[in-house]
Amino acid sequence: MKDNRKKFKSSPKRYHPKGITILYEDYDIIVVEKIHGLLTVANAKEADNTVFALLTNFVQKGNSKSKNKVFIVHRLDRDTSGILIFAKSEASKNYLQDHWQESSKTYFTVVHGLLEKKSDTISSYLIENKIHRVYSTKDHEIGKFSKTEYKVIKESNKYSLLEINLLTGRKNQIRVHLSESGHPVVGDKMYGGKEKGIKRLTLHAASLSIKHPVTKQPMTFETSIPEYFTKLVSSG
Repeated sequence: MKDNRKKFKSSPKRYHPKGITILYEDYDIIVVEKIHGLLTVANAKEADNTVFALLTNFVQKGNSKSKNKVFIVHRLDRDTSGILIFAKSEASKNYLQDHWQESSKTYFTVVHGLLEKKSDTISSYLIENKIHRVYSTKDHEIGKFSKTEYKVIKESNKYSLLEINLLTGRKNQIRVHLSESGHPVVGDKMYGGKEKGIKRLTLHAASLSIKHPVTKQPMTFETSIPEYFTKLVSSG
């Protein structure tokens, strides 16, 4: 589909939010890279310092009466860094969500130990308990099928740097699969444990491939491996 609209103009730089890098923006979508420690959307304790709130202010150019909006397509955990895509209309949001399983998502992570298989696929049925902890179950009736593909790209005595191809998108999927395989993500307090000297959860959403909701053109957005990840593996 040919896009005959005039060239898109983004909000001035003075409105660009801290903790977020704008990777791409047009009339229909906005793609960003967020830092670790920043919520995607509000929770009971934090409403304003979220990607959603900051991007809303960004597209409205600081004018709360503006009709410009952003719509949530997917989320990243607070402590995960990387790529997020937001829609600018309900129709674009619905298209992206309806076709989300067709998108391609790559992550980088550092895990404890050395993996016997340098590339493999982990599959299980995931379920969440009352305290919001996700785990694998053998009960296919209540669990959601989840599939994570990985390959080792660098390793040391203590750590392995993995490239992850997320084949399904369940809550905490990567963290649970790696923890249950005996190689928890470094910095994962929920599924791994507290560690001295570790500055962050080492999980980064590095690339995302989608079809544009309006033009239907394939698009790929990429970021680099966080320097902290490579330094950690080199020092371990």
